[in-house]
Amino acid sequence: MKFGYEFQHLYGTVHTGANVIFTPDGNSVLSAVGNRVSVFNLVHNTSYTLPFENTKNIARIGLSPNGVILISVDVDGRALLINLARKALLAQFNFKSEVHALTFSPCGLFFGVSVGIKMHVYKTPGTSKEFAPFVLHRQYTGHHDTVTAIDWSHDSRFIVTGSKDSTCRVYSLHPIEGYSPVTMTAHRDKIITAAFVKDSLDIYTVSRDGSCMIWRHQDQETIARLRLEYLERRAAEAAEEGDEANAVVPEPRPAPPHRWSLSLTDKHYFLQDHAKVASAVLHAPSDVLVVGFSNGVFGLYEMPDFNNIHTLSVSQVRITTSAVNATGEWLAFGCAGRGQLLVWEWQSETYVLKQQGHQNDITTIHHSPDGRYLASGGSDGKVKLWDTSSGFSVITFSEHAAEVTGLAFAQSGLVVLSGSLDGTVRAFDLVRYRNFRTFTTPAPTQFSGVAIDPSGEMIAAGCVDTFEVCLWSMKTGRLLEMLAGHTGPVAAVAFSPIRTMLASASWDGTARLWDIFEHKGTKDVLELTTDVLAISFRPDGRECTTSSLNGQLTLFDITGPAQIVATIDGRKDIQGGRLSQQRISAKNTNLTKCYTSICYSADGTCLLAGGATKYVCIYELGQRVLLKRFCISSNRSLDGIEHMLNSKHLTPAGPASAMAVDSDSEGERADHDLPGVSRGDFSSRRVAPEIRTTAVQFSPTGRSWAVASTAGLLVFSLDNLESFDPFDLDVDVTPKNVEAAIAAGEHVKAIVMAFRLGEAPLAEKAVGSVPHSAVALIAAEVPRPYLGRLLSVLARKIETSPHLEYYLTWSCQVLNAHGRHIQAARAELTVPLRQLHQSLTSQQLAIGRLCTDNKYALQYLLACK
Repeated sequence: MKFGYEFQHLYGTVHTGANVIFTPDGNSVLSAVGNRVSVFNLVHNTSYTLPFENTKNIARIGLSPNGVILISVDVDGRALLINLARKALLAQFNFKSEVHALTFSPCGLFFGVSVGIKMHVYKTPGTSKEFAPFVLHRQYTGHHDTVTAIDWSHDSRFIVTGSKDSTCRVYSLHPIEGYSPVTMTAHRDKIITAAFVKDSLDIYTVSRDGSCMIWRHQDQETIARLRLEYLERRAAEAAEEGDEANAVVPEPRPAPPHRWSLSLTDKHYFLQDHAKVASAVLHAPSDVLVVGFSNGVFGLYEMPDFNNIHTLSVSQVRITTSAVNATGEWLAFGCAGRGQLLVWEWQSETYVLKQQGHQNDITTIHHSPDGRYLASGGSDGKVKLWDTSSGFSVITFSEHAAEVTGLAFAQSGLVVLSGSLDGTVRAFDLVRYRNFRTFTTPAPTQFSGVAIDPSGEMIAAGCVDTFEVCLWSMKTGRLLEMLAGHTGPVAAVAFSPIRTMLASASWDGTARLWDIFEHKGTKDVLELTTDVLAISFRPDGRECTTSSLNGQLTLFDITGPAQIVATIDGRKDIQGGRLSQQRISAKNTNLTKCYTSICYSADGTCLLAGGATKYVCIYELGQRVLLKRFCISSNRSLDGIEHMLNSKHLTPAGPASAMAVDSDSEGERADHDLPGVSRGDFSSRRVAPEIRTTAVQFSPTGRSWAVASTAGLLVFSLDNLESFDPFDLDVDVTPKNVEAAIAAGEHVKAIVMAFRLGEAPLAEKAVGSVPHSAVALIAAEVPRPYLGRLLSVLARKIETSPHLEYYLTWSCQVLNAHGRHIQAARAELTVPLRQLHQSLTSQQLAIGRLCTDNKYALQYLLACK
């Protein structure tokens, strides 16, 4: 078995903060998820997460106008420079201050970033690795508080900034003789956005208190004309009063070159029932202003007339960020308080994307039998179903009223069961997406886990209160039996995949094996020295493993009377970082560490284990050794990541991070922050959540495994879905070069170049030029990005070409060589696969009819003899 598992995707959450941005083509949206960046393709309905991690939670992301350079900055100002097209990390940089705004210039040559009360402009780095890619162009000062908004003029010559000091300033990119920054002072609250009008130097500014100001730009001629009118009017007034000394119009002084003047022409106010403005963005081509409010409502306003053309409530919490795609049709909103990411098409009034992760921790996960879906349950009482090919949440069941503690799929894959602390076990139909059965007990109790036998007839759940194991019938929903014997809360239950055996693990220090069909009572009692936290069966049903509170994994042979086969001490293997409030070092905390979730691999040779640290371990059970230890997150915004604490961050009252609370970031001060106030929302987190693993699960295919943790639902896989296309480089792709490659026998190059040109006849010629003996080799060498086009060509040629055997050989070799990738990327290859299936089916029917006709014709001719 291979162990080169690499991070592939992050499920369970779609938005945790920062801003969301659209790609230049408007088809994808980028969202910050903790210290990672996820990309959601809205056209192909797919998503992926970049494999790079910032040091802490991301505070701001920016994308260049060509969609190649991505910059992500965390809350401490540490930035990553990423080539988004190649998904390659180019460099790291430290701005040494929290960043509130980051915007690229329209020309793409510069980007502006707010660094405290200053604004820095850097030259845009290249797409290759450099020693010092961040080159400072200019540094701008003048604000007295943090800069919160940056925007560029259409010609990239001027920059407007907004600040918490309620002022806006206009700077020039390059030094201009006689030019001095213009300051706009009309707002009374923090500036949310300041934006230039398209093909103009007029400016719209929006502040948090709900005011919108329109500033008109005046050039030198306008300034001179207004000054002359003012002098003439003053001279006329002096003449009327008899003041001959001032009745003469003086010669106007020449205006200094490049003098700017902005006049406030209009003031508008958003009236949203005392709700404050939380986010705003201007779509310059259509002159439409999108505003998100703290009550979850957003509005569209046509500027400069300030006509409200659309208003909708999309959430119950503040909209922390807003974005508009290039065409202005799709609006993206992020609500960090609920973990929501929404994309709304306002003209048709429909959702393009509506995703929400678990509001709190993910407590349990389970794979479907075919590995296509991944179910997750959270402490918010919701059960979510995730499509492993697209990364999107398919359905959310919210019938539970308390934390979900266990999940199990039926063998058919059409039913998922969930157990909860609300005292119910619910069965959900994945065809009609409804809760079709609810299992309860006569006396209310809390369930700690759930399991279903391989036949799908029996359902078991462990009780926390009564220390019993409950059995129900799936068909009737009746409670069949309550197995007693444990003297402590039941932590986990599991059915043997082969035999009619049920296992239960309890805090009383025992694990019990029950034969629920042959005879009643406990078949075997597995005695351990400490509390048992988890239990798992090997896929062949001949062995089971338990995890106990002392950090040991105990293997039992259950083919006959249960016997201990081996014991693995995993306390040192699972040793993690040090908590900020911990008085002892990380090296001495291994005595308190243990595995809370375990799972066998598909072939039963390895065991996956995770617990209350940042590590997940894989053990080889034949030799009882640790094969590999995976770090699920390096996000320092979580507690328990660092092994050594920095004393400079510690104060007599505790860690400095726990003391610093930015109440201004929420738009208003929390009620319980005020002296003497005892009411308010005490659920807002003031300390970093502790990194821990709540559940681990191998995929039935054995090619991937999932882990539920504080960082989200992470998937590690052996299948690398990212592929490199060498023809994305500067290659002269012309029909003449394709013909030359065919003549030279460079068939892979010819096929790829023909696909790049997009000419179907040329692509068919390149595919048909491959010798029959080399088809297997060429099919395996075709890059993955072109598999869809190759399948389409084969589908067309199978229907129209007389060389049927040749193209059938092509189809077989392509499916054999790229079967795993096609299975993983089936969402993107659905259309060409259907075309190929239709072509094969039509040819099968045609050849079948021909063979039948020939059969009877031959029988007739033989009979005529």
